[in-house]
Amino acid sequence: MPVALLAKPFFSTPLPTTTATATATTTSRPLSLSIRASSSSAAAVTAAPGKVAKDHTVKSVKARQIIDSRGNPTVEVDLITGVGDLFRSAVPSGASTGIYEALELRDGDKSVYGGKGVLQAVKNINEILGPKLVGSDARDQANVDALMLELDGTQNKLKLGANAILGVSLSVCRAGAGAKKIPLYKHIQEISGTKELVMPVPAFNVINGGSHAGNNLAMQEFMILPVGASSFAEALRMGSEVYHILKGIIKSKYGQDACNVGDEGGFAPNVQDNREGLMLLMDAIEKAGYTGRIKIGMDVAASEFYTKEGKYDLNFKKQPNDGSHVHTAQSLCELYKEFIRDFPIVSIEDPFDQDDWSSWAALRSSVDVQLVGDDLLVTNPKKIAEAIEKKACNALLLKVNQIGTVTESIQAALDSKAAGWGVMVSHRSGETEDNFIADLSVGLASGQVNFDLLPLFPLFSSSPAFRFSSPIKVYTDVSPSCLQIKSGAPCRSERLAKYNQVNC
Repeated sequence: MPVALLAKPFFSTPLPTTTATATATTTSRPLSLSIRASSSSAAAVTAAPGKVAKDHTVKSVKARQIIDSRGNPTVEVDLITGVGDLFRSAVPSGASTGIYEALELRDGDKSVYGGKGVLQAVKNINEILGPKLVGSDARDQANVDALMLELDGTQNKLKLGANAILGVSLSVCRAGAGAKKIPLYKHIQEISGTKELVMPVPAFNVINGGSHAGNNLAMQEFMILPVGASSFAEALRMGSEVYHILKGIIKSKYGQDACNVGDEGGFAPNVQDNREGLMLLMDAIEKAGYTGRIKIGMDVAASEFYTKEGKYDLNFKKQPNDGSHVHTAQSLCELYKEFIRDFPIVSIEDPFDQDDWSSWAALRSSVDVQLVGDDLLVTNPKKIAEAIEKKACNALLLKVNQIGTVTESIQAALDSKAAGWGVMVSHRSGETEDNFIADLSVGLASGQVNFDLLPLFPLFSSSPAFRFSSPIKVYTDVSPSCLQIKSGAPCRSERLAKYNQVNC
């Protein structure tokens, strides 16, 4: 069982009591956090605030409003330590969001950015969070996150906003790594207690539908996973080559305008049939020469087309419609089974609505693929415990802004791994060039995986600043305990910032 990082965790929504997957530690401070660290962690992390070395302390925290990849405002945070080092982070934002996610605080003034301004979140950082954190030890991620949760005091960060809290939490994590003079992924490895580093399998979203594109496709993402690559660099190359071949196929079949891309860089051809989207992927994989070496993943985002009648409308973008594409949960389950039978699908994300627990459990018991919970779990340890109990899925989609702190994100990953699940660290449709999730995906890789089942290869960093002190293993398969990173298509700088960071 993983060690509980939060003694009294705040979760993003109150839920029925479920079987706990971790035991809370008892400390003198009501919301203090227990660090689970490797033997190489700095012992000084537990030092009293008055004895913390100057270069480890938070000197100032300053936030501002910036614009993300979808043209909407988001929060950026600069944290300066006692020796003058600056650590900057930006907060992502989703278009397809689960109803149980922690609150993303928006200003609501329709005359400014259509109501999507984040100046109140910025103010909460500059006037509440920042001043309270001055003098804190940046290496003690758990304690800093606990203090922010205490200042907010609500179940889903209603008071200060998850976007405000997360921006500070990300910068603190970077500052902690800087104070230790180690790479960010190594710092994350230490505070999470990860024993063995493993490079993730990239999941490239190359065809966009759902809420991410203006076409008729109901299902949101059609992904390729280069599981046959011998290194992350080769996986990145394979993904890029297939992406460009796919562009040529789409252009010749549907015309130049069909090569327009969605929010995450994937193509958005105006096709109705989801099977046709899968056929396009198969054609591109074959023409690239990677048949058998690249598998397929899907993010259905079924909550987006779940009807009031409890059915699923695959023609939801056209209203009204004749109802010919409306499915019951059972018939949709059969459709997934057909897809799995006919295509090399290894992963399906959000196949049913976030509250349709019985359908999730029915599909999981009848297929042998990775079922990833996004809207179902919202990176929330309590929701994860419920899903474990109900046997609803076998993988977590980890989005840091769904829960709002680095510590709670790590806890979600630890709980998932303890259950034998996979973890897919994910971006959002609204992104910046912040590449935090790249280091998170590497630093959270677990030594609990049965490596005998996977052919693994050593990989070293080519970065002149930091070189890995030990080989990092590379997954060349997708299994229920495999780690993956999903950051959109292999194009657009805000997507590639993450892939390139893993590939450094």
